[in-house]
Amino acid sequence: MAKALAATNSSIDTFVQLIGDGAWAAQSVPLLGFAQAGADGSFDDSGFPSGKGWDKAALPSAHDEHAYALEISGDQMKPVYRDGDIIVVSPGTPIRRGDRVVVKTRSGEVMVKELKRRTAKTLELQSLNPSQPDRTLAAGDVEWIARIVWASQ
Repeated sequence: MAKALAATNSSIDTFVQLIGDGAWAAQSVPLLGFAQAGADGSFDDSGFPSGKGWDKAALPSAHDEHAYALEISGDQMKPVYRDGDIIVVSPGTPIRRGDRVVVKTRSGEVMVKELKRRTAKTLELQSLNPSQPDRTLAAGDVEWIARIVWASQ
């Protein structure tokens, strides 16, 4: 459990809300491989799943009807996420500094980072893997941003 809380940068209170009063609440969410997430047509302009290629996965409820899951492929996000891990993304959940997020740029790049700072003009993102560079994006270059609320570990 500690790994899951650390991977999503969530508190134990958030975890308890996800599991309710001891019963595991499941939600069927759309699931797509992370490598396919940058393909045209995978998301609409608001960052919601669209198009073909999505499977379904039963995962802890994110209390967001637009939540979806992405399966991590490769080692670019180690040590936080490993190949085969599944993350649940909730476009409707508010985002705060320190949250792990999925960001899509207007050029079509999709990335998982930690939100360092967000202003009206820029988005500062910290890489999860220390060997990968941090990113600073102009607000106008960001198509959408959504919070990661759960991760399998």
